[in-house]
Amino acid sequence: MSEIAPSEALIEARNVTRILPGIVPTTLVQDVTLRIQANEFVAITGPSGSGKSSLLYLLGLLDLPTTGEVLIRGRDTTHMDEEERAFTRLSLLGFVFQFHFLLPEFTVFDNVMLPMRALGRLSTEAQRERARYLLGALGLGDHLTKRPDQLSGGQRQRVAVARALANEPPVILADEPTGSLDSKSSGQVFDVLRALVHEHGKTVVAVTHDLGLAERMDRHIELLDGRIVSDDLHRLAASP
Repeated sequence: MSEIAPSEALIEARNVTRILPGIVPTTLVQDVTLRIQANEFVAITGPSGSGKSSLLYLLGLLDLPTTGEVLIRGRDTTHMDEEERAFTRLSLLGFVFQFHFLLPEFTVFDNVMLPMRALGRLSTEAQRERARYLLGALGLGDHLTKRPDQLSGGQRQRVAVARALANEPPVILADEPTGSLDSKSSGQVFDVLRALVHEHGKTVVAVTHDLGLAERMDRHIELLDGRIVSDDLHRLAASP
């Protein structure tokens, strides 16, 4: 992987801490400094309660740090209003969660259309063409009119990936994307995420409890008690 200049980091966390207020405040993430650059395939691992998902939500602007800064393409997001943060999420970040969060009352096709409608960057026909293209590319071209409950777990996660890609974001953030799947479906979803990086130039950051999958990714960040305890920057993804 070629060296990327510091200014080209897609996401950067600078001394980020997230404290959950309460009678006894809980520190979820503590003094994390991290740079995610273009075309990286990053695993975030750690024991339960280590702050993995909390860190991902901070990087994805789904939560705000108590102290510190999160920058997207060099822009400090700390003082953005909610409308600007929402626009940044829609245009630059795609999300895949353990439980796909597809809307059950909508078809597969309409679920993928939703982010494009929200962003409003493409014409309706261009949105429809992109939704068809993405679902076809992910092997779901024959399932456009089905609802999520008519699909297998692996198929639902591939729909979630298509939805995450709808607005062509440079970064996909995935929270346990294979956590609820059997081994075969898990492997298929992992292969899709890896192809996004190595064939399509995306950056993928995935929280996972599966150390076997993490070992096959290009970079492995380990958290403990909200802090980064290791960051292997030089791993090369294994061949299929």
